[in-house]
Amino acid sequence: MKCINCGTDNNLNDRTNNYGRCKNCGHPFAFEPTSMGSTKITDPMFAKAISDISVNNTLFFTPKQIFYLLDNRIRGKAFTISSFIFTYIFFNIWALLFFGGILSSFFNISFNYTAVIINLIIQIITIAKLTKNIYSPKFNAASRKASAKALIFVGCFILVVGIYYSIFELSSFLIFVIAVVLGMLSIYMGVSQQNTTNIAQEGIIEELVYKSWLNRWQDINGDIQKLLSVPEERNNKLGSVNPDVTAYSFDRLIVCDSADIAQFLIANNFHFENNCAILSVTGYPQSIFATTMDMLRRNPELKVYALHNCTPKGLGLANYLRTNSNWFQNSNINVIDIGITPRQVITARKNIFIEISSQSASEARQLPGEIRNNMTPQEVQWLEAGNFVNLESFRPQQLIQIIQRSINNSLNLESDSSLLLVGGLDTYIYTVDSFG
Repeated sequence: MKCINCGTDNNLNDRTNNYGRCKNCGHPFAFEPTSMGSTKITDPMFAKAISDISVNNTLFFTPKQIFYLLDNRIRGKAFTISSFIFTYIFFNIWALLFFGGILSSFFNISFNYTAVIINLIIQIITIAKLTKNIYSPKFNAASRKASAKALIFVGCFILVVGIYYSIFELSSFLIFVIAVVLGMLSIYMGVSQQNTTNIAQEGIIEELVYKSWLNRWQDINGDIQKLLSVPEERNNKLGSVNPDVTAYSFDRLIVCDSADIAQFLIANNFHFENNCAILSVTGYPQSIFATTMDMLRRNPELKVYALHNCTPKGLGLANYLRTNSNWFQNSNINVIDIGITPRQVITARKNIFIEISSQSASEARQLPGEIRNNMTPQEVQWLEAGNFVNLESFRPQQLIQIIQRSINNSLNLESDSSLLLVGGLDTYIYTVDSFG
């Protein structure tokens, strides 16, 4: 493992003999992968994750955003097509020679027949295993696609080898039929399941383990510059509002369902670069919340954008803003739900980290009628299965770009075909048809 301080490569003996420090510069290693169980991480891997998530230290990010990035990268190592092909071919040859030779000698039958029997067993087990991988919550979308491609490879392998042996070595019509059926089945399953990507996943990293990693890293290497703290801690550091600001009003407002996302956007100057105010429905940032709301209510041209997690609670944000007296009740303000919604997740072409929980399923079943009626039966079913998506599962740069596009694409409400009017003409609530 390379030292992040000087770049010197240290093997296990070097790290052990130097009490977990670099043999060259003496800098402590934060992690020792050989003692971390099944979920391993190295100092260079963690450092690269920080660099990538912050785009070389130019963007602020939340603790959960780097958590999702690390989880995806560890999960991404679970299955690759190249490693599978090598292991698959090697095991096929080894198993045929080893078990085929033993069974042939023990039962005194032709090696060709024992080889076919063993090979069929191996192929059936392999197909079942790869099919299981496609639907495994421990695998990411890339691993699922790799498993589907592996099924296609296995099917082609079975067809080529099986047909050759059945015709030229065994002259067996039965083996020919079995090989064709098994091979075509494997290819069909591989082709049909290549797009099975947006299904629920389970986290590889436990949250408490991740927090211990984060604390350990900062104890040794200092605070991570672009890592955001808890929003409430930052509120106390905000100064008073300049009275001149009250004379100005934004034409656009983004309301987030969490203070974390509002803090993230503000820290990255999204409000300045896109000429929009940013608030959370919980009242963040507290020191300027009331002043900002007074400014916004004076603007009859204001457009309000609801940004939320794809959860039962988040899906009620747009309706809450439109009907709550503390926000925009009894006004002609347009509210645009930019997501993320079940419709956007279901129709997404990009890979989205979908999670599942019994709590989310329970909350979905208790959704009020005004929210449920604005969703399709497929969306309701998806939610009631316990599926949900956290906005922080998107990388900072990706999330910022998605929000920018959503706002830019919704400037003309009447002519934008990507906007759907929900709840009737008197509610003035629009929803963006895609996320990203």
